[in-house]
Amino acid sequence: MKLLVGLGNPGSKYSNNRHNVGFMALDRIAEVNGLGKWRTRFHSFALEGELGGERVLLIKPQTYYNDTGNAVREAAKFLKIKIFDIIVFHDEIDLAPGKLRIKIGGGLAGNNGLRSMQAQLSSPDFTRVRIGVGHPGDKNRVAGYVLQDFSKADLGWLDVMLDAIAGSVGRLVAGETERFQTGVAQAMVNLHKPDNGDTAQAVQNRGAHHPSSGRPPAASSAKKPTAKSPAQKPAGARKPGERGGAPRPVGSPSQLQLAQLQSVKADAGKRRKASRKIKKGIQGEDGDTSPMTAKESETVELAANPLAARLKRWFSGETNNS
Repeated sequence: MKLLVGLGNPGSKYSNNRHNVGFMALDRIAEVNGLGKWRTRFHSFALEGELGGERVLLIKPQTYYNDTGNAVREAAKFLKIKIFDIIVFHDEIDLAPGKLRIKIGGGLAGNNGLRSMQAQLSSPDFTRVRIGVGHPGDKNRVAGYVLQDFSKADLGWLDVMLDAIAGSVGRLVAGETERFQTGVAQAMVNLHKPDNGDTAQAVQNRGAHHPSSGRPPAASSAKKPTAKSPAQKPAGARKPGERGGAPRPVGSPSQLQLAQLQSVKADAGKRRKASRKIKKGIQGEDGDTSPMTAKESETVELAANPLAARLKRWFSGETNNS
């Protein structure tokens, strides 16, 4: 059997303090894993269940933080739990907020709750789950800092970390401490990934669920941005760097063909003009018109049609003189 201990102070006055993150962790473990209701036992709120294939007892000592050892010793003695089967969840000011580390034995870094446990159990060789809450920057401010509530800025990462602890605790109980620590660390990395689909507002929405409230975190209402369809280009629009305008429809004349056609039309117009003058006569300088003689008509027609003039000269034998 494993004994899971959360460090904290009893009463609603302290429930949201940084010092009570151990209580918060056990509350989330019980909630996520459906371990039932707390009852009073061993001067604690206690809860029995099964995690990772092991029987476990969760306790939140009600003897105040600095006297935690008495409750832990009583539970361990009654249930014959060995020192290396005790796992303690507590706040750690020497770790940045959002960081978690596992430690077995070693120094206690001035933590009075751990000191009390060491004194009552005659050994510090229990497993410690150190949950980083940050340092105020001045050792004289530490006592006031840990007895303050978590700030609103902390609630987002804290909620994610508590869920990760509760989801991976079976590995911890089974002795897979490295896998447990890696699972929690990965959850915190995913929280800060820019491509995880969460907006800053979504993270804040998760933080709005306080970890000690006993309610599951609200689903994020932030919608993922949808990809906009590219703007439709007008038919025949040029692409960047493309020469020319819209593509020429199949079968339509080219620019050269259009120019030749205009030239042919102009020539035809000249011939029609000359023909009308031949029929109606030539207008004189005084404005009168007189019928043209056959000779004049022929001269005008030949002038309007150079090809006809050349043919006439050829037939008449004038080619050599031209």
